Amino acid sequence: MTIKSSILLCLSAALASTLAFGQGPGGPPDPATMIQMRVNLLTAQLGLSDSQKASATTIFTDASTTAQPIQSNLRTNRQALLDAAKKNDSASIDQLSATAGTLTAQFTAIETKAEAAFYTILTADQKTKFDSLPHGGPGGMGFGPMGAGRARGH
Repeated sequence: MTIKSSILLCLSAALASTLAFGQGPGGPPDPATMIQMRVNLLTAQLGLSDSQKASATTIFTDASTTAQPIQSNLRTNRQALLDAAKKNDSASIDQLSATAGTLTAQFTAIETKAEAAFYTILTADQKTKFDSLPHGGPGGMGFGPMGAGRARGH
């Protein structure tokens, strides 16, 4: 075994263990649980009222429902890309990559519109707090605190 293949094997093992441990028992939480966790975190950070929590839950639930078919298509697309790579099918790789870009753009738009809708329900003080939150947090991994751009196909 060469040094290069040893390094690749170690990196692959590390990635696999990270993914396995990151999901916890039974896999990732369902969308409703993730939304509730997100709203709870935002409530702790911004002091949302009960009315705002209800509105936020509706906003994020609607976005999640709209995004589910796109996420499914992204998962299918990623598998097709892997299959095309194994066949060294450059034409399919180009076409599937373009499709992935379109799906990712659709997902990003859904998430960003949800973030925009959430932002409109905040008070001026809450908007100031929200604007000061770190890039990608709380509850998000993308462009803003709500996670726009998280198109990972999970």
